[in-house]
Amino acid sequence: MTTKIYLPENEMPTHWYNVIADMPNPPSPYLGPDGKPVPPEAMLAIFPEALVMQEVSTERWIKIPDPVREALTMWRPSPLYRAHRLEKLLNTPAKIYYKNEAVSPAGSHKPNTAIAQAYYNQQAGIKRLSTETGAGQWGCSLALAGQIFGIDVRVYMVKISYEQKPYRRSMMQTWGAEVFASPTDMTASGRAILAAHPDSNGSLGIAISEAVEEAASRADTNYALGSVLNHVLLHQTIIGLEAKKQLAMVGDYPDMIFAPCGGGSNFGGVAFPFLADNAAGKNVRLVAVEPTSCPTLTKGIYTYDYGDTAGLTPLMKMYTLGHDFMPPGIHAGGLRYHGESALVSQLYHEGLIEAVAVPQLETFAAGVLFAKSEGIIAAPESCHAIAATIREAQNCAKTGEAKTLLFNLSGHGHFDMTSYDRYLQGDLTDFDYPEEAIKESLAHLPKFG
Repeated sequence: MTTKIYLPENEMPTHWYNVIADMPNPPSPYLGPDGKPVPPEAMLAIFPEALVMQEVSTERWIKIPDPVREALTMWRPSPLYRAHRLEKLLNTPAKIYYKNEAVSPAGSHKPNTAIAQAYYNQQAGIKRLSTETGAGQWGCSLALAGQIFGIDVRVYMVKISYEQKPYRRSMMQTWGAEVFASPTDMTASGRAILAAHPDSNGSLGIAISEAVEEAASRADTNYALGSVLNHVLLHQTIIGLEAKKQLAMVGDYPDMIFAPCGGGSNFGGVAFPFLADNAAGKNVRLVAVEPTSCPTLTKGIYTYDYGDTAGLTPLMKMYTLGHDFMPPGIHAGGLRYHGESALVSQLYHEGLIEAVAVPQLETFAAGVLFAKSEGIIAAPESCHAIAATIREAQNCAKTGEAKTLLFNLSGHGHFDMTSYDRYLQGDLTDFDYPEEAIKESLAHLPKFG
């Protein structure tokens, strides 16, 4: 009975997979405030040329540089697990697999792109990077990558997560990064938010505004983003590419794939390589799982919006709750983004992927069940995928259908124990974001043309 499926180090993918090459329709262009397409060279103000070229590339395969692959071997290939104990506990005929991205030094999938972004910036002569982080997984990952490639890192961390997850902050600082609770009084965008909302808990949109503003104002500084953009999702496809090889090693293939979805890198990383199989005639269902308190795909609208609160980014066509949407202080900080990856959004709009929203209490119940059966305490973000997988496995128990289910365990919850403690003490509640509040936020969408 195989539990852990290890891919030999020399079998680690040599190329990233670019889903754009297999999309039925080309991606919608990024636009400026005037409604006109933004040329790629405009992005050179805050990104190195190599990443800008990846952002707009239509090539199916993009080579992973040798120094990036060498750094990734610190933990990759990551193991694929068969969740035998969870299957038995659920009394389901379904087979459940999970890709364990928690084994990275930062404890999540985020270093897959942080390593690549730090490398390309180093090659371009950049000495500093500014970024945002929600739950702290991305900030930790970029801090690690900056340490590896000799780049200083400044992180604007969403205030509510800064307070809820102090040890993620400590991890960033251990790897040499500066960390500030966003909104701050260090940027014009941060000061504007504080003037209007002195007690703001912050949001990813606000933190992005602050990080982009700093990068745009300093010649020695570039910006690095942990999700949403095309090149970020590209780097994460190493997850799904490895998973395909590992499942083939045990003669299996998934009927359904689940991944938590905030900005989209987690979902895109595991799901995109299988989307190409669907184009070739397979029929694997790809399910993005989000919180009911920040239901971007399931309750947002598909339109052009800014990627940040202050409107400093180009306009992207995506599912959005409005760039000034202020999510509640839920304990899955990485899933509190107002928008969604343009690629994930377009694929969802065209019916090629699915989405489901799960309430907070169900996610923690799933996390506790997973910990009791598989022994791993998962990050609250990952618990969303676990919850959706358990739903499907329980459905298989009712129907007798022996489906093969795969989910992405995007990170461990070792620095989220205060959240688990609140759940175990009965202090957490569900929160369905009010339709009226969503409508109010959507009323402020940019108008142009």
